[in-house]
Amino acid sequence: MASKLIQVQSKACEASKFVAKHGTSYYRQLLEKNKHFIQEPATVDKCQELSKQLLYTRLASIPKRYETFWKELDYAKNLWKNRSDLKVEDAGIAVLFGLECFAWYCAGEITGRGFTFTGYYP
Repeated sequence: MASKLIQVQSKACEASKFVAKHGTSYYRQLLEKNKHFIQEPATVDKCQELSKQLLYTRLASIPKRYETFWKELDYAKNLWKNRSDLKVEDAGIAVLFGLECFAWYCAGEITGRGFTFTGYYP
């Protein structure tokens, strides 16, 4: 167990050195590549305007999302009605999707507990 801890520490140290060495160049490259998205000057008013644009763009997309939700629900109902025609591959995909949803739920619960498996802190 102690040897594994030493290995993990050495890997973390290597990763930290790599980020320290290459992190700033990656940051500069990323900003240069995406500079057309940067608003100059970055004022409070501009940030508030952008946040309002995002909010109202999201609000405007609600009807389309609502419509898509009902289409997908109708598709699922139709699959359930015709489940005798369902292939094993489709059922397997549905089971894997359900397992993935459950795994994300468990990850969220563990994160909400403060990364403990046994329970919540008082």
